[in-house]
Amino acid sequence: MTAPKHVKDFGNVYGFLDQVRLRPGMWVPNISLAHLDSMLLGYRVAIEVHNAEEDFPFWTPGGDTPFDTWLNERNGRGSAVRWPAQIEHEAETTGTPAVELFFSLLDQFRAERQQPAR
Repeated sequence: MTAPKHVKDFGNVYGFLDQVRLRPGMWVPNISLAHLDSMLLGYRVAIEVHNAEEDFPFWTPGGDTPFDTWLNERNGRGSAVRWPAQIEHEAETTGTPAVELFFSLLDQFRAERQQPAR
């Protein structure tokens, strides 16, 4: 596991999320995925404002995000709701804390995206 870092050392959205994973209660009010989604939306806006180049799979204007698409494929169905609601529903169904399930799914998503194309 990574150690706590200063904000300027996060590097990208995954570095930020690594810090959230370390101390979710510090970063996310009520450890709610809806609040985390709002924070990620703010992160995306900052990317646009500063013309930064960064892979950002959690929000895409006008369409499904790569993370939403991956989650729908994993679940074998399309969904009109975004990833926070889908994960919170699955967490409730399985009795798993939603933030724990999110990070487990995020690890799977990242691992699959790093696989070379076949």
